[in-house]
Amino acid sequence: MGQLSFFSAETDEPSLEDLSGLFAAHGQSSFSPAGSRVSIVVDAQWRADALVEEIELCGVRAHPAVSDEGSPMARTETSKSLDALTRSWVKGAVKTMPADWVPSPRALRLWAIAAGRREEDRYLLGLDPHAPETHSPLATALMRAGIAPTLVGTRGHSPALRIAGRRRLSRLLENIGAPPGHLDAVGFWPTV
Repeated sequence: MGQLSFFSAETDEPSLEDLSGLFAAHGQSSFSPAGSRVSIVVDAQWRADALVEEIELCGVRAHPAVSDEGSPMARTETSKSLDALTRSWVKGAVKTMPADWVPSPRALRLWAIAAGRREEDRYLLGLDPHAPETHSPLATALMRAGIAPTLVGTRGHSPALRIAGRRRLSRLLENIGAPPGHLDAVGFWPTV
């Protein structure tokens, strides 16, 4: 009988802080007197649906939506419980990674669902092209989580952190767990 495998994202208790994985990608926030809302536009409906499921595990209501441009998106309900998180990532109108941030396994999972993709035998975690000042700090944060990436595509529209090598990909998978239960997700999930 084989040994059961438990992934960090599956054993860690979900928290609002895990939504920082959306900001590591290209997530945005809006503030109002009623609280904050976090949203992210994605390139496929499976991503929006899977993110809604993950966000709700973190304790805030969310729903899929469609952006003004017609793309799928996931967004939270407006909540004061999100204020501290969004203020830690957004200063004025500028996204800024908190200096001491280290992605939790569940934050990495949300990041992979929102903006991860395979590139041959490597894996890319997409970055926000509109927040280039976050790219190097996010690479450092991922290193602090035990996964050394390479920053790629910074001069184009698809900046990302590339994860290559069996050991690094295994470490990523140990953190983020199995792909979401959506058929299309499997083709975008890392493999070793």
